[in-house]
Amino acid sequence: MSMLELRLLRAIFVFSLLILFLTNAVAQNAIVPPQANATLSSSTPEMLAKSTVTVPAAPSALHIGVADLLEVSVYGVPDLTQKVRVSSTGDIYLPLINYVHVAELTPDEAQSLIEKKLRDEGFLRNPHVTVFLSESVSQSVTLMGEIMRPGAYPVIGERHLLDVISAAGGPTDKAGKAVTIVHRDHPNDPEIVDLAKSSPEGSPANPAVEPGDTIIVSKAGIIYVVGEVAKPSGFLMENGSLTVLKAIALAGGTTRTAALNNAKIIRKNAGGMEETPIPLKKILAAKSPDLPMQPEDVLFVPGSASKSAAVRGLEAVLQTATALSIVAVR
Repeated sequence: MSMLELRLLRAIFVFSLLILFLTNAVAQNAIVPPQANATLSSSTPEMLAKSTVTVPAAPSALHIGVADLLEVSVYGVPDLTQKVRVSSTGDIYLPLINYVHVAELTPDEAQSLIEKKLRDEGFLRNPHVTVFLSESVSQSVTLMGEIMRPGAYPVIGERHLLDVISAAGGPTDKAGKAVTIVHRDHPNDPEIVDLAKSSPEGSPANPAVEPGDTIIVSKAGIIYVVGEVAKPSGFLMENGSLTVLKAIALAGGTTRTAALNNAKIIRKNAGGMEETPIPLKKILAAKSPDLPMQPEDVLFVPGSASKSAAVRGLEAVLQTATALSIVAVR
């Protein structure tokens, strides 16, 4: 190799090193400008802490309660991850740090408390704990009675009666309009709500519900109409009340052979069955006040023997007339 070629290779090598150096310098300046790098290097930890922009966390209304199921995990230590239920005293048991009282704390507060215990006991230098509330029994309401899907339903934030009833699928076909709310704080003073007067949220007919409340949807009362009516059957007292006139209307009215003056209500009381005559003819003619009925009442409309005989005689006459008209046509 000649001297000229050797010098040429050396020049190319130096030029390549220069290009590589300039490329690295440009990349470093693009990532961290020199001014910013100088500022960061001269800043103290106290200055950095003061200059950091902090975003306040939204307050959590969810608190841990007795019987709640928690999932506790420690970052980087999978052996410490476990699911644990809060005891009746409000404690949970965790490996290494024994019992921890978490009742009435938010999940974030419980995380901080567990991290502090792990750090103070010397088990972990900088622990990162996550507490997830996987089953909130204490933050739920219980629905019972005539509801499509009875059970416990979580209450997060502000919830009202109609909200939780809707979440449970709504009332059944046999449900009444009266709903009883038993509050956890004062169970001996239940609140009775009439759904027939339901209105927008916040009104007395749709009150707010709290965790621990028990909601009981009542069963509608049933009355029975039998005897000389078009459709003998049992009928629900949907609005909590039903009168004789409405019951007759639901049954399709009386037949031609009904003995209206002999109608009666059969009612069960402590002493047995009691029969109460009612002036059904006058009620239908609006000459007597309509009478209220009670759940399990039986409205009996008997038949009239004379009316039955007259109807049978009339039917016989009609049949004879029909037969004679057919013969005459032939």
